[in-house]
Amino acid sequence: MLRRTFKAFHYRDFRLLWVGAFTSSTGTWMQEIAQNWLVLDITKSPFLLGLDAFLGDIPIFLFSLVGGVIADRMDRRKLLLISQVIQMASALTLALLIGTHRIQIWEILLSSFVVGTAQAFGGPAYSALVPSLVEKEDLPNAIALNSIQFNLARVVGPVLGGLALQYAGSAWCFGLNSLSFVAVIISLLRLHINFKPAHTGDSILTGMKQGIGFIRKQGAMETLVLIAFCMTALAIPMITFLPVFAKNVFHKNEMTYSLFLVASGLGSITGALTVATLGNIHNKGRVALSMLMALGASIAGFSMSHSVAASCVLLFMSGAFMMCAFAMIASLVQLITPNDMRGRVMSVYNVAFRGGMPFGSVTTGWFVPIFTAPTVLSVNGLVLVTLGAYFLFVQRRVAAL
Repeated sequence: MLRRTFKAFHYRDFRLLWVGAFTSSTGTWMQEIAQNWLVLDITKSPFLLGLDAFLGDIPIFLFSLVGGVIADRMDRRKLLLISQVIQMASALTLALLIGTHRIQIWEILLSSFVVGTAQAFGGPAYSALVPSLVEKEDLPNAIALNSIQFNLARVVGPVLGGLALQYAGSAWCFGLNSLSFVAVIISLLRLHINFKPAHTGDSILTGMKQGIGFIRKQGAMETLVLIAFCMTALAIPMITFLPVFAKNVFHKNEMTYSLFLVASGLGSITGALTVATLGNIHNKGRVALSMLMALGASIAGFSMSHSVAASCVLLFMSGAFMMCAFAMIASLVQLITPNDMRGRVMSVYNVAFRGGMPFGSVTTGWFVPIFTAPTVLSVNGLVLVTLGAYFLFVQRRVAAL
């Protein structure tokens, strides 16, 4: 069972990329916890907390389609390296501003937009790169293990970030994140990549149309993209507004916020390990939609909880359900798509998956002061349950996959 669960680790290049990405993701989560707490501490505004998340994610929506075309036309490793260097420089700049007590909210918001723009071009390249490192039959396993590295970092990063924030200050969280990018840069330089982009005279706009046209011809692919958008728009705000629950609902400090993130991250790891163990199973569509409904129910339960312990359990469950749904949907998209189209198709998928985050965050941030965070997240959860039930029992294109 262990060999089946960790099968993609048999590939050298996948191991290298996994270790580098895990180190970088750990640093990113250290900065995430410090940045969210810093924004809320400086401004006392849930709206600006949501706006910061919006500015970090909206470039994905705006620029990923262009990034996907470029990922199919140039060395994907080089594109990723440029993206990592920009993110490293941004984290270092904020660390210096915080360390010298010159930080202002507009600088944090601007940095979020710059980092999001770098990710808009690096994301499609990374998504297209992972499948080229393993055999096709091991792709669902690789996607699940890649999810594990991100979510393991979501456990380790907040713990380290919470300790650093409490005992050393937020500047250390930003500085250590900047340092963490060195690991992924080294791993990228050591990869053996066989992909050679095809030479084409087509414009970037034509390349974007080709990616969208491919998705429209695949039937269920359009529904998968829609589900990805709705899932992140309605589920990710729960993570974004955990500082509000920790500080304003439970009246606790940053360590409770870290505890919430750890619980969610542990659940995500459990979900990803489950998918990795199952491997290339049948009925992925039905499993994904069932997990989507369970995710909505757990979000609604968390929003109504009055106990820190119960909230942690529900966050664990929501993390597991979200990761199972995400891994199944991503596997279906990757398995349907040929390698020469992967950058463009994954850019459309990333626009949907990541594009839902800024709209969900800023909308939730606008509604929270009016209706309270528990009420807004309860509605989000119930909408997810309804959405999953509709595609599972009424419009069954995805359920049939």
